[in-house]
Amino acid sequence: MRSNRAALRAGVSMAATLPMLAGALALGIPAAQAADTPARDTLAGTKPAWATTKADKGATADSARVTARVYLAGRDARGLAAYARAVSDPHSAAYGRYLGAKQAQARFGATKAQVAAVRKWLSSAGLEVTGVTRHYVSVTGDVAAAEKAFGTQLHNYAKGGHTYRAPARTASAPAALDGAVLTVTGLDNAPHKASSKDQLPPPDAVFKNSGPFSSYYGSNIATTLPDAYGHKIPYAVEGYTGKQLRAAYGAGAYTGKGVRVAITDAYASPTIAFDAATYAKKHGDAAWRTSQLTQVLPKNYTRTEECGAAGWYGEETLDVEAVHAVAPAADVTYVGAASCYDDDLLDSLSKVVDNHLADLVSNSWGDIEANQTPDLAAAYDQVFQFGAVEGIGFYFSSGDNGDEVANTGTKQVDTPANSAWVTAVGGTSLAVGKNDSYLWETGWGTEKASLSADGKSWTGFPGAFTSGAGGGTSKTVAQPYYQKGVVPDALAQANGAAGNRVVPDIAAIADPNTGFKVGQTQTFADGSQQYSEYRIGGTSLAAPVIAAVQALATEARGGKAIGFANPAIYAKAGSRVYHDVTDNPTGSGLAVARVDFVNGVDATGGLATSVRSLGKDSSLSAVKGYDDVTGVGSPAKGYVESWRR
Repeated sequence: MRSNRAALRAGVSMAATLPMLAGALALGIPAAQAADTPARDTLAGTKPAWATTKADKGATADSARVTARVYLAGRDARGLAAYARAVSDPHSAAYGRYLGAKQAQARFGATKAQVAAVRKWLSSAGLEVTGVTRHYVSVTGDVAAAEKAFGTQLHNYAKGGHTYRAPARTASAPAALDGAVLTVTGLDNAPHKASSKDQLPPPDAVFKNSGPFSSYYGSNIATTLPDAYGHKIPYAVEGYTGKQLRAAYGAGAYTGKGVRVAITDAYASPTIAFDAATYAKKHGDAAWRTSQLTQVLPKNYTRTEECGAAGWYGEETLDVEAVHAVAPAADVTYVGAASCYDDDLLDSLSKVVDNHLADLVSNSWGDIEANQTPDLAAAYDQVFQFGAVEGIGFYFSSGDNGDEVANTGTKQVDTPANSAWVTAVGGTSLAVGKNDSYLWETGWGTEKASLSADGKSWTGFPGAFTSGAGGGTSKTVAQPYYQKGVVPDALAQANGAAGNRVVPDIAAIADPNTGFKVGQTQTFADGSQQYSEYRIGGTSLAAPVIAAVQALATEARGGKAIGFANPAIYAKAGSRVYHDVTDNPTGSGLAVARVDFVNGVDATGGLATSVRSLGKDSSLSAVKGYDDVTGVGSPAKGYVESWRR
């Protein structure tokens, strides 16, 4: 599931200079020193690239309303990043010396004096403070007050056939605040829309898979269908279960006992407890213990229609059932966001960190990097860094559109998976054989061709690209130290000689054609709501699977939190604890046959037969060593145990 980014920004005003002297004194800065400092500190990334002179439609009306968030830098932003790196690096003397949530806040969070000064600055400009958290001060007011506060004019700009408001120049904060402001979001309202407080809709319409199926890879060969790559191919699996995935990724006897996994998505499925319990019983997973599954939800939901709230029910269901299937003894906390917008998703992530709700967090959502901006990236990274110093690791799906060219026309990676402070999870096509044996994996990338009218060939074989694991080289995030020496220069330097972050870091099953079976209450044609099952995939599956494997690894190390895992993940690169995934492991080309209900429910609307080629991920390739589809590879036998050392 992909969030609809509300790329919110803001700025600061020259007119607030005198009031800032009072703010400076509140921060303990002598008046003479405050008067000598530069008037404003710019807040990089607060003017969007699309707000150009050519697109300028003129000033926004002074009376228009603005809602913004001023994110707080805290008392030691550089120290936070440095400590987050130190406790995450296996080569550091501070490795694993995590802080509690209260300790982290006391050491790196904003001081009361900083918050008071920021509030006074905003109020003096005529903005109304609507909320204060340990992360930000939220405000509302008219454009005139926002321009006064943030030192920039607001104009209307043409963008993609629409008109949006944005700062005419980079926003700034008074220098007298002495760096108390991290960034500001809210002046740019693209693609923000008016919110409304709605009730959650009922579950989506039912979806079912048609047969024939394979129960494991290759168990049912499509002997009556045409060859592909010179041989007969199997029908797609009906959907792997936890037992098969645990065997494929070397779970052994570990169950995740004593480990806490959080899941963030938007909204909340009203039937998740029933669905998860029913699914576990049907597929031989351990029964859920009392209070093993808990939810932390907002008071109200917003933008339910715009965000397709019911579609997020399946996301939560997939994540919860996948984590429990692979790590059946782990405690699971679902933290639902009020909407699919960044502000609300950031709030959900912050709840996990502020209350230390989990040891690791699975996140099956994101957007294209072009829709991310430096101000939002800074807000996300701050949360991730606080998580790192507390020993909390964040796992994000890398996306389902390959290099994004087919989807957006531009080669790019997804975000927040592009953050240097999260573990980006790529995707594979997985073959689990008889007796739950691991056969092979390819990078997830699908090309589809339909059966010809006479049934004797595949039309246009191998067909068109449909979906694949996201990956590639970031255009905005610098190469993190842990990727150096592992990620090939050809990838790291694809967008500049200095090198950039490459996605993903690790991978697991994602291909819907070799996917996971889930059980969910859905709405049937007669209006009834019934539990039913279907096969699903995407890196929305890979992320919770890897999070669950990491829960097993945490148990293996005696419950000691892994924290931000990337430095240790890359330290193991090239070893036997990973399956080194390549696109054509058998050397003969790989594909599966699928028969689907045309109407997604039953055969009354007819059947559609197709061939789905494996390992065809747009311009991305899974090769020996690190690659931009599967990262360092997928967990192999020995991976879980390797975290004991």
